[in-house]
Amino acid sequence: MRGRPPWAAHARLVSASGRTPSTRTCTSPVDWRIVSLLDVIGPVMVGPSSSHTAGACRLALLARHTLACTPTRARFVLHGSFAKTARGHGTDLALVAGALGAAPDDPRIPNAFAEAARADLAYAFETADLGDVHPNSVRVTLGGTVDGAERTVTLLGSSLGGGLVRVFELDGFRIEFSGSTSTLLVRHADTPGVIARVTRVIADDEVNVASLYCARRRRGGEAMMAVECDRPISDIAAAYLLHLPSITWMRRLPAVMSASSDGQHIASATAEASA
Repeated sequence: MRGRPPWAAHARLVSASGRTPSTRTCTSPVDWRIVSLLDVIGPVMVGPSSSHTAGACRLALLARHTLACTPTRARFVLHGSFAKTARGHGTDLALVAGALGAAPDDPRIPNAFAEAARADLAYAFETADLGDVHPNSVRVTLGGTVDGAERTVTLLGSSLGGGLVRVFELDGFRIEFSGSTSTLLVRHADTPGVIARVTRVIADDEVNVASLYCARRRRGGEAMMAVECDRPISDIAAAYLLHLPSITWMRRLPAVMSASSDGQHIASATAEASA
């Protein structure tokens, strides 16, 4: 039987019965063949298109969560059908709304440009060939300032239909996540044992891993992992991870597939920035 986790002195994360949480994790990708009836019907949204509106909004919302502060500038590079139908299907409005923190059902989406002006968000649209990717793809770059320091994030993702999305690159790292579950993003040094240590902390927190993607710039350089979990890890576990010398940056993203316009998802992500 394993001993208590190294951060157990700060919280009782192991059950009173003494049972040690399992370390079994699943690293297989999400099986997109498993869908619910609601996936078939489509998301609750401000239309007209689940692919070009709801999906676009969710991709920008994921970028907003990753930035973890109020953006002051946004740049959207549209690819394929996104580039061709952005204005007609409201993709441009949805992207700006998502950057502002709106969920796909937010009634302010049709007035997103006016909302951006009120929020002092400067935005720009471009079109480009992003390569061999889904036709509904976009590169989202958001920037903001926290305590006088500039912060920027660049996310590439695709809207797959029915409001489903898939991020396939973040700040130059080829990682993947869907936004359908809580996602832990970790930037770290590419050294032995980091991935094992992160997943050990997740397991000791009694959180199950749904998928895990890792990428590095070069051997021994900077790396990033995206861990989709069945629920968010605790604040204590997150604080422990952030204090590891090999970890330089971390975000806990809430699920955006179930995010609604009540604004709670933004409150959660903003709080995470200071965790």
